[in-house]
Amino acid sequence: MTSAGGAAPTNFIREIIQADLEAGRYDRVVTRFPPEPNGYLHIGHAKSICLNFGLAEAFGGRCNLRMDDTNPSKEDAEYERAIREDVRWLGFDWGEQVYYASDYFEQLYAWAVQLIRDGKAYVDDLSADEIRAYRGTLTEPGRESPYRDRPVAENLELFERMRSGEFPDGAKVLRARIDMASGNLNLRDPVMYRILHATHHRTGDRWCIYPMYDFAHGQSDAIEGVTHSVCTLEFEDHRPLYDWFCKALGIHHPRQIEFARLNLSYTVMSKRKLLQLVEEGRVAGWDDPRMPTISGLRRRGYTPEAIREFCARIGVAKKDSTVDLALLEHCLREDLNRRAPRRMAVLRPLKVVIENYPEGQTETFDAVNNPEDPSAGTRPVPFSRELYLERDDFMEDPPKKFFRLAPGREVRLRYAYFIRCVGVVKDADGRVVELRCTYDPATRGGDAPDGRKVKATLHWVSAAHAVEAEVRLYDRLFSHPNPDRAGEGSFLDHLNPDSLEVLRGCRLEPCLAGARAGDRVQFERLGYFCADPDTADGRPVFNRTVTLRDAWAKLRKKGG
Repeated sequence: MTSAGGAAPTNFIREIIQADLEAGRYDRVVTRFPPEPNGYLHIGHAKSICLNFGLAEAFGGRCNLRMDDTNPSKEDAEYERAIREDVRWLGFDWGEQVYYASDYFEQLYAWAVQLIRDGKAYVDDLSADEIRAYRGTLTEPGRESPYRDRPVAENLELFERMRSGEFPDGAKVLRARIDMASGNLNLRDPVMYRILHATHHRTGDRWCIYPMYDFAHGQSDAIEGVTHSVCTLEFEDHRPLYDWFCKALGIHHPRQIEFARLNLSYTVMSKRKLLQLVEEGRVAGWDDPRMPTISGLRRRGYTPEAIREFCARIGVAKKDSTVDLALLEHCLREDLNRRAPRRMAVLRPLKVVIENYPEGQTETFDAVNNPEDPSAGTRPVPFSRELYLERDDFMEDPPKKFFRLAPGREVRLRYAYFIRCVGVVKDADGRVVELRCTYDPATRGGDAPDGRKVKATLHWVSAAHAVEAEVRLYDRLFSHPNPDRAGEGSFLDHLNPDSLEVLRGCRLEPCLAGARAGDRVQFERLGYFCADPDTADGRPVFNRTVTLRDAWAKLRKKGG
């Protein structure tokens, strides 16, 4: 992973790989990213993607994209397509071939037969609950299954019959014959194959037995010549089993290395919980901009550069911790500040009539596209007698520290003139519906020739030229920083009821009429926004990507 500041920083995994190369253990680095196509990838997967592809790039090797498609009951071709799209969008290339664990089913079966012949695997008739009970606990050894000492010939016959579909789901399993007294529960005769009469999205109905992850993963790595199998910490206790299978089969033996997974505040990372949010209609889908999925972040307006920078900054650790969501938002703001063009938009319009401005007259002002990028130039913004201001920028009876527009007060309109409020129009319910103002022609461009000052500069949009739009204001999906561990109850109890506010009748400056899905802009004073795929010709829909206020930068200044 390389940060915007230059070369990628070293970490303990890079040091291990470097030592392996120098010792001649491997002559070329091969890593892999092996997602299961049972859901959409999320920001935690982005860390793994950046790490695995980044390691391969740093050492001049390759990283395989491999679908861990060994559970047909939960997997789908839709998820596979989404995974490919997300990895490419993040900026990584897996080469000419996508790998699939399902392509290795025949070889995995042959290896299972080899272990049976060697007396290292057996067919077990215990139920799943019985296997669990026989396994023992962390303080008590397990008990051997009564079927553990079946003759090799009988095991071979039963395993072949399992493959041919003679038995119902759950009737039998194939287990490795290791050590029921091992202090590592994963070595207490783990299940290698289970019976599952389900149609696979790639192999159809050719198989009714499917390998478990622990049996398929290491062998898939071996088939592909993977040198370093980089996993998250929950697989640390599985490493002895990974090593046992490779050694027992006498095949290429990759090195498994574990690192801390990404935990992000105000977020859940479990695919099961994310699927629950989708299936229960708590969100609009996997790509809902409130979701931590890569597709959701993309729809919200995140850039791949910002996500890669975030992954580089959090680094690679050996101990689990939770990263503040504010850091991810900080990386995004830094990136968008450099690239996003500035535009004016009024989200809650309040009409303003400039009484001394000529009726029917229009003039234009040159507005800066991006003060961080002088090459971005300027754009013309029309100005007329009737404007829209933000409703929050006016108060009829303002408190002491409110410096925006109020009766009798003068403010600056961005790029344009000073205006003064001289009247307020209300409806029958007493609600302010229109302001009457005057302007000072001598302040064109935003400065008064007599040197008088104003305390506020407001954005605006010409009413005659404005484009009507829908704007969706997204906030954090959860109101608790750790919804998974927020006391008793469900993580659903901590859903933020204000995570989405939809505003209709917003007014944008006219150049946004042609906005296309994916266009990112900064609405001045309001935040960064992205045109949603729901955008149609002349009817833009914008999602708020992130506000302008940077909590992470503020925290760092305080030394936090």
